[in-house]
Amino acid sequence: INDNGSGTATILEMALQVKRLGVAPANRLRFAFWGAEEWGLLGSKHYVNELPQEDLNRILLNLNFDMLGSPNPVRFVYDGDGSEDGPVGPPGSAEVETVFLDYFRSQNLPTLPTPFDGRSDYGPFIDKGIPAGGLFSGAEGRKTAMQAQVFGGTVGEAYDRCYHQACDDFTNNNDRALDELSDAAAHSVLHFGTIPPP
Repeated sequence: INDNGSGTATILEMALQVKRLGVAPANRLRFAFWGAEEWGLLGSKHYVNELPQEDLNRILLNLNFDMLGSPNPVRFVYDGDGSEDGPVGPPGSAEVETVFLDYFRSQNLPTLPTPFDGRSDYGPFIDKGIPAGGLFSGAEGRKTAMQAQVFGGTVGEAYDRCYHQACDDFTNNNDRALDELSDAAAHSVLHFGTIPPP
């Protein structure tokens, strides 16, 4: 349910709301769902590898929403500019990160960076030089004392104690995290969907 029903539900709801509200984006929006992520990003790799270069060139960016409702969450934003001594994304990734950071600041919600290491389905996109970014509430890593002080939750416990376990069911979801991160996701889709094409 958290991995990755939370992201899938968010993307589905955004698509429904774009239609319901009659949003007329300046840029084409594609709401996509990849299979076989856990076996090596197979779905997203297949997608980008099968696209002609002409179609790849038309992709402005990729937004990734994998796990948004972890039960012991942190509001992680992918570190597209590499400012935390991690990998740097393709040009434009820093701007994607800034849109998320500015949104959370406007809501008085603190965030932390998470490495831009290609571990999720944005990886094949950045491998092709396409800028990307996204949100993450945490997986098997354990919450630190500093993180618990800022975000609440339990020190030393995994962000998602049911990560890749059978207990990842409807009880394994933090509604507040899902609400906050899905609002930020919707903001980013609206922002990038309505800016004039380059």
